[in-house]
Amino acid sequence: MMKRKEFILGAAVGLTFAAAATAGGVIDWPGANAQERPAAGRLLPSAGAAGLAFAPPQGAPLSFADIFDQVSPAVVQIDVETRVERPTGLVQIPGFPPGFGFRLPEGQTPPGAEEDEDAPTAQGAGSGFFISADGFIVTNNHVVENATKITVRLADERELEARLVGRDADTDLAVLKVEGSSFPFVSFEEDADPRVGDWVIAVGNPFGLGGTATAGIVSARARDISDSRTPYTDYLQIDAAINRGNSGGPTFDIYGRVIGVNSAIFSPTGGSVGIGFAIPSSIAKPVTERLMRGETIQRGYLGVQIQNLPEEYRGPLGLPADQEGAYVAEVTPGGPAAQAGLREGDIVVALNGRPITSSTELTRRVGQASPGDNLRLEVIREGRRQSINVRSGTRPSDVNAALNNLSEGGDSAQPNRPQAPAGEVVEGMTVSPLTDTLRERYSIPSTVRGLVITAVTETSRAGRAQIPVGTVILQVNSRPVSTVAEFRAQVAAARADNRESILVLFRTPQGNRPFVLELSDN
Repeated sequence: MMKRKEFILGAAVGLTFAAAATAGGVIDWPGANAQERPAAGRLLPSAGAAGLAFAPPQGAPLSFADIFDQVSPAVVQIDVETRVERPTGLVQIPGFPPGFGFRLPEGQTPPGAEEDEDAPTAQGAGSGFFISADGFIVTNNHVVENATKITVRLADERELEARLVGRDADTDLAVLKVEGSSFPFVSFEEDADPRVGDWVIAVGNPFGLGGTATAGIVSARARDISDSRTPYTDYLQIDAAINRGNSGGPTFDIYGRVIGVNSAIFSPTGGSVGIGFAIPSSIAKPVTERLMRGETIQRGYLGVQIQNLPEEYRGPLGLPADQEGAYVAEVTPGGPAAQAGLREGDIVVALNGRPITSSTELTRRVGQASPGDNLRLEVIREGRRQSINVRSGTRPSDVNAALNNLSEGGDSAQPNRPQAPAGEVVEGMTVSPLTDTLRERYSIPSTVRGLVITAVTETSRAGRAQIPVGTVILQVNSRPVSTVAEFRAQVAAARADNRESILVLFRTPQGNRPFVLELSDN
């Protein structure tokens, strides 16, 4: 489970020490008198049989203390305050806890709700670090994105109010500014090339315990953590402990250079298990520099929902076993890709002459383009290779919401809905061409083209896969189908080529989903 380590709500950390006492007498542990007690006084450990002084293994530092002393003054604690929204239409009763009151008629808002200074708030905490002497601070976007008040606590215990200069949700970075000068600061080492096994130090504010250092090594590089919120980041994976409140703090190398910004952990428990992720300096430095100048981060945009081309897709599509690319599952209506003629089921294999090996690579290379740039895509469509020129758009800030903005579908079984007409059975699914009656019954927009499933045989392979009634079949083996005859033709073609399955592109309420359906034996 991926966790972003930002907030410490109601942060109160207690360190409790317990002492054991007896009702009288002496505790006599088994074997306690088996050997003589050592003499009282200072203990002088032996350096070993060879009489050598303590020394770390070759390549390990004697201590991280000097590095910490040099860089820790630049690391800060960030305390944020966010407003908790009250239920709309609720009038608060004076003297009662928040949420107690009476409701206004639907559509009305309590007087002064927009300027409710007494609305309940929540506190959170994270980390950050100075990158200039005049008060610019780097942190994570998810630490400050909903903050109404930001306070920065310095290593010398001073507290300063900060303002948000800019943020970039797609890389989870933000820049703050405090008034003042001559602040101690550190610098990004953009050209650093840390290797797996190199030492790293993470400094931050875990659980409200400011000025905390942890050490470890680089565990992996260029790690894709499959987080749709940060599609442009290949993370450094480190095993230096990162916990709640460490978000936004720096990752240093053995020379005290900033090589990353702590951002996330992988944990089944919510605490550190030794798998942490930092945004590399090569990504963080150019983004934060642009934010410091007041620029808005703009990236290229196609308007497609894509995914990798796994091995099980290649057989049904008749592609070579080693074929790579990005499978287009959905095209945003009216977007740049739709205007250029890109279609669902296309497989993007190259961009501007360079091969595309995965959906992540396509996303990041499109993101590197400027709005208005020409993007030449090479795609495989219905087994043939062709080129499509797309004029890049501007990636919207709410791109994930746009992808999920689909009409709800499914058989609600409401009595006032028209009955589904009888269809034809293909591979255990009863399918029918879309009609006005079926669109109304299953809430399917008029722009959708395909076959709707009105029944599924439970014992069929489609039934065992629990494909729901009301799902629309858009394509079979990357060929659009809008009639039963077209569906049967694709099944027959697959059987003729001795293929054991077909690739069906379904439309669901959650978006388009490709699915490998094994063909029946008869």
